[in-house]
Amino acid sequence: MRDELVSCDVAAGVARVTMQSPGNLNALSDAMLAALSATFERLAGDGAVRVVILRGTGKAFCAGHDLKEMQAGRAEADGGAAYFADLFTRCGRLMQQIPAMPQPVIAQVHGIATAAGCQLVASCDMAVAAEGTRFGVNGVNIGLFCSTPMVALTRNIPRKAAFEMLSTGTFIDTARAADLGLINKIAPPDRLEAETEALAATVAAKLSAAVRIGKQAFYTQAEMSLADAYHYTGEVMVENMLWRDTNEGISAFLEKRQPDWAE
Repeated sequence: MRDELVSCDVAAGVARVTMQSPGNLNALSDAMLAALSATFERLAGDGAVRVVILRGTGKAFCAGHDLKEMQAGRAEADGGAAYFADLFTRCGRLMQQIPAMPQPVIAQVHGIATAAGCQLVASCDMAVAAEGTRFGVNGVNIGLFCSTPMVALTRNIPRKAAFEMLSTGTFIDTARAADLGLINKIAPPDRLEAETEALAATVAAKLSAAVRIGKQAFYTQAEMSLADAYHYTGEVMVENMLWRDTNEGISAFLEKRQPDWAE
């Protein structure tokens, strides 16, 4: 499936979603937000897709919101209040779509990931970045505190590190991003695609139903108290243990053979 701003190719259970607006560094314009949201919605309902890779064309992964488009929104009678409220609602909805998807989503990051682009990385389940990539939530440099990107960022990295990034507007490099937990792996630029594909293939080879139930439980328990989280995840594991394919997986492990999963 292809459209003007976003392409999506699926092979071997892996969907590769590519932002195709290099002229504005894959900025999250109104059209880009809509295209990504529609693509993710389609993929979420596709049982053949086990893993999703999100990447960008050109010099950068994503430079955040389209500032020219945002400035044009100020021309409305209310000074842009309604437009801005709708914009940030739509962006927030997209960022919530990603962890809500049944499939793991891996960001394949290069160049820069700034403001809402950094938010996009933080919203993905995992991330692989090319050496030399820079990450920032630097809206404060133009007088706009990155309050909505802050939501995903503070759920990925320690609070003091997040506040430093938000209040100083400085970039961090891949080594710092990995240390803080914003990304999982660093790859040489010429190995970025291969390293991302390898991670995706590893996850895609697992029992898909187990990964899906596990992803949902991962995010659900994180919002619970300790006692409630153990109660909830215990119930999830009971359900998982009763599956035919889980029984087959355990038997195969004990018998030192490959599992014959029905899925």
